[in-house]
Amino acid sequence: MKVIIDKLAATGDLPTAEMEALLHLNNTNQLCYLYDKADEVRQQHFGNKVYIRGLIEVSNYCKNNCLYCGIRAANRDVERYRLNKEEILSCAEEGYGLGFRTFVMQGGEDVTFTDAFVCDVVSEMKKRYPECAITLSLGERSYQSYKAMYDAGADRYLLRHETADSAHYQKLHPQGMLLETRKKCLEDLKYIGYQVGAGFMVGSPYQTTENILADLRFLKRFEPHMVGIGPFIPHKDTPFAQFKAGDLTMTLKLLAIIRLMLPKVLLPATTALGSIHPQGREMGICAGANVVMPNLSPQQHRAHYALYNNKLSSGAESAQMLEELKERMARIGYEVVVDRGDAPK
Repeated sequence: MKVIIDKLAATGDLPTAEMEALLHLNNTNQLCYLYDKADEVRQQHFGNKVYIRGLIEVSNYCKNNCLYCGIRAANRDVERYRLNKEEILSCAEEGYGLGFRTFVMQGGEDVTFTDAFVCDVVSEMKKRYPECAITLSLGERSYQSYKAMYDAGADRYLLRHETADSAHYQKLHPQGMLLETRKKCLEDLKYIGYQVGAGFMVGSPYQTTENILADLRFLKRFEPHMVGIGPFIPHKDTPFAQFKAGDLTMTLKLLAIIRLMLPKVLLPATTALGSIHPQGREMGICAGANVVMPNLSPQQHRAHYALYNNKLSSGAESAQMLEELKERMARIGYEVVVDRGDAPK
């Protein structure tokens, strides 16, 4: 198995049978070798740097009914909120003072977040903090919308592809949402000039090994600047409430595999990973991740952006506890840096 891991590190790819064998790996020593190899590759390109992004959850209104998501339109038990321009800028101001140099505006597909509104916020944020990167994660939009936001100053866009298999995609989403649309959005974003993030849930309902292999092939072909993966975690008010959460070990394996496939990619240790294990974030960093996204959202709304059960937003997940995060990263040999943290070319 070490030969296969070394081959992946050397070439960035594997034949299907060998990649499948790697996904089924469960030997502790071999898993440690995989994580160490991923860490070695990450060190070659990023050293021991961990980049921070200030997450601003701008709205939990969403027009969609994705079956896995706690803020789906049909969930009437959600306490809805949306931030106005000044509230968003206030979050950024606090984050800048804390040392953040990347801000991530994330929200559901809120129809009131028009191009004009988003562009106005982005433009003002860029005016106030010209050295900072602005990342958007606002779902599927038109080419013209993405272009307008890019021209206003947005640098990056996160849009998980969720699954690269069309049949599986339909099992996770309502009728009318199509994988082809999602892929077209990703292609548009890349063509416009964004640093683009894709990704998928690990252990999502009905996911098979073949689905994961398709995800890895898609990522290799698309070559995103960022890859966001994390374990599926059910939400009590969704059709998937009774499904079990994604597996910690499989998530760590996939982080390591993606690092070896895409050595220069920006790879977060996600909030979901920290939500299923107290040391999940640290484990993710040690398996090849190099980004964390503490929460800058207003304290009174953090619990309302509940994509899944027991989502963390306090402790080291909170931007206000940045010193705790720095200490936790230092204990495992990594340094949180004040940097835009762009993807290397």
